[in-house]
Amino acid sequence: MCALSVEKAPSSQEKVEVTELQRLLVITGPTASGKSKLAMDIAQEIPLEIISSDSMQVYRYMDIGTDKPSAEDRSKVRHHLIDLKYPDEQWTVEEFQRTAEAAIKEISSRGNLPAIVGGTGFYIRALLKGFPLVDAPPNPEFRAKMKELAAERGSKAVHDLLRDKDPWSWEHLHPNDLKRVIRALEYYEAVGQPISARKDKNLSPSYDYLMMSICRERQELYKRIDERSEEQLRRGLIDETRNLLEMGYSKDLSSMNGLCYKESCMYLEGLLTLEETKNLIARNTRRYAKRQLTWFAKEEGIIWIKAGKDRLWDDIVDEAVGMVKEKFR
Repeated sequence: MCALSVEKAPSSQEKVEVTELQRLLVITGPTASGKSKLAMDIAQEIPLEIISSDSMQVYRYMDIGTDKPSAEDRSKVRHHLIDLKYPDEQWTVEEFQRTAEAAIKEISSRGNLPAIVGGTGFYIRALLKGFPLVDAPPNPEFRAKMKELAAERGSKAVHDLLRDKDPWSWEHLHPNDLKRVIRALEYYEAVGQPISARKDKNLSPSYDYLMMSICRERQELYKRIDERSEEQLRRGLIDETRNLLEMGYSKDLSSMNGLCYKESCMYLEGLLTLEETKNLIARNTRRYAKRQLTWFAKEEGIIWIKAGKDRLWDDIVDEAVGMVKEKFR
């Protein structure tokens, strides 16, 4: 049942203006927790289409390192916001917000339930809360200046600029996530306040949404990450990275600095052994998962579904399906 938003209190002479919010399922949480599998299994019971909120799955040719849905999964359930960009093209939260909104309308028009699936928390928050993201347009000169600083003194020097201007972003953004670090600095230069201040705005929800995440014990999650890192290498992560470089995509691109690809480039340069590459990917992914958990622990309205070796996966799916049917009956 969709929530109703009343614009103003009625009087005897006034009409009540009512807006029906669009239904939206959100499946999020840390990497390797089982989000994509849960979405696919829910789709066996409820007609839905998946909108990726993963900031890396948007790039073509980057399949293994981003753990992109298989061609088989995409043939069974329609997916959106995957393979939209080339690795040297920019993908921003503004574009995600705009493109996801269009996909939600399209999916809803077919009578299906839109499902946002992914772990990029800021993307999801921007979409759900309707952040006004156009108040600081791109500044090519500023970005070039910051990239030059990074080239001369390293990405940490750029990241350190956030310490006083935007302490929250300084703490939560990794120094190697240069694209988002520069965006946070760019926003501060344009607006005069930190981009993270938007998270405290009391904005009205844009959707009637149900947001859920799979809750696993930390050590179990880390074990799943280690196993997936090894599996990615078995599936051909190194060859995928080599192909990207041979196609002319620089290792300095933001996309190539994502998890798995940065470490694979180091292996191809002879800086790491294969075992060291696997261990470094797993370690960096665990650290990323820890930052995700910190983010989602503060997210309002998220429902955690307990998972683990003592609970059958079918029971987890049944619980999730039950919540969706109850919310949108």
